[in-house]
Amino acid sequence: MKFVAYERTLQGTGASRRLRLADKVPGIVYGAGEPVKIELDHNALFFALKKEAFHSSILEMELGGRTEQVLLRDHQVHAYKPIVMHVDFQRVDATTRIVKKVPLHFVNEEISPAVKIDQCVISHVVTEIEIECLAAKLPEFITVDLGALNKGESVHVRDLKLDAGIKVMRRGRTVMTLASALPPQAEEEEAAPVAPVAAAPAPTKAKKTEKQNKK
Repeated sequence: MKFVAYERTLQGTGASRRLRLADKVPGIVYGAGEPVKIELDHNALFFALKKEAFHSSILEMELGGRTEQVLLRDHQVHAYKPIVMHVDFQRVDATTRIVKKVPLHFVNEEISPAVKIDQCVISHVVTEIEIECLAAKLPEFITVDLGALNKGESVHVRDLKLDAGIKVMRRGRTVMTLASALPPQAEEEEAAPVAPVAAAPAPTKAKKTEKQNKK
């Protein structure tokens, strides 16, 4: 994806506020050289941020007549208004090794035996994973094939087919579950144990009336 940025000369809170009033977004580009302060068109950036690829792929930034490869690193939005407040990019090249979260795309769920035969519900445990790789190898997304999933089974990170050089950041976790096939809700309710009904207390004999006691 491509976008256009402009070098920003004015700095400070007041300058950033004036930029936002002019429908511009202040930002910065760092890495592989001196950091450069930039500004971008707010509406173009706002709609670009809605696209998955803008967050998880190498971008081409046009700045001052040159095109550089960058990676979106951070962005801030207003607490309750649809306004982008600031954005950070990192310069990358083919030799840059990066750590980045990448979205998962689940496919063939509807044709899996778990869904087609056993009417299971597929639970997507996570929707993205963190990987380490060369910038040139960064995938826009990772495909998770659920076509062979059976009832009661799960798909784990170890089941993924990743390109050489892509490492999943496990952060100390030995097993990372991506999706599971859960039995239908009706089946779960049927299997649930039924609590025994408590017996009603035996009726107590009514006290004799005062007249009966006198007899």
